[in-house]
Amino acid sequence: MSAIELMLQAKARDLGGFEVRRVLPSMRRRLVGPFIFVDQMGPASFVPGQGIDVRPHPHINLATVTFLFDGVISHRDSLGSVQDIVPGDVNWMVAGSGIVHSERTPPLARSAGHQLYGLQTWVALPQASEEVAPSFDHHAAEDLPQISEPGVDLTVVAGTYQSLRSPVAVYSPTLYLAGSVQSGARWQLDAEHAERAIYVLEGEIELAGEKIAAGAMAVLTEGVPVDLVARVDSRIAIFGGASMDGERHLWWNFVSSRAERIEQAKADWRQGRFAAVPGESEFIPLPDQ
Repeated sequence: MSAIELMLQAKARDLGGFEVRRVLPSMRRRLVGPFIFVDQMGPASFVPGQGIDVRPHPHINLATVTFLFDGVISHRDSLGSVQDIVPGDVNWMVAGSGIVHSERTPPLARSAGHQLYGLQTWVALPQASEEVAPSFDHHAAEDLPQISEPGVDLTVVAGTYQSLRSPVAVYSPTLYLAGSVQSGARWQLDAEHAERAIYVLEGEIELAGEKIAAGAMAVLTEGVPVDLVARVDSRIAIFGGASMDGERHLWWNFVSSRAERIEQAKADWRQGRFAAVPGESEFIPLPDQ
């Protein structure tokens, strides 16, 4: 049995002057475990005076996970949370019944010029938890478990891997590892989680004899451990977990198991019924389609 079920290729998307690589969702695969959205940000360089300004926008029925390899982003949300995230930390925002947030380059980094490199992911919530109260939690790098083997350095960003458990409070079985593998390193990913995928941000790896280049995601066959070999120094992320409990609808920033819930969220944002981010007056309008 082949260890690789499906190969996906990330596509470039322009977010208003800032380009990302988006690998999920795909026409060929909507979810891997609870992960329904995966964007690679950068690596990008900003000259002094430039940065990112993602104006306030809403989410429902999901959790967002921000993890950086380089740079800094300032998070603000409608709960009043204000938090800078730096490399190795985790920002975990549960939208639940509804939340609004912004993401911007903080003033010091903007004035000095800076790099930005990381992953922005969305995790669908189980149907029983879709409407939980919104919340925000920050976890510092030193509080996250590490996998450190010869040539392999991975962070357990969320969920579990073997005996390691991230402090991030997930709502369903989750696998999220991110880090680096050095050229020539060998490592086996076990089949503990039902659904698994390996995404290569940079470099090139080999899985079960097949080369996987930067920008590609290998969705793995359930129940089959896979041997990973780094062909060059590489940066990777591993996503997965239990299969979701049914279909998920995705429109703009809204995810839900119920199409009518997304229609309600559209109307709520259009009519200004979401809570505002304290101190911010800007917002991203509802798209026309």
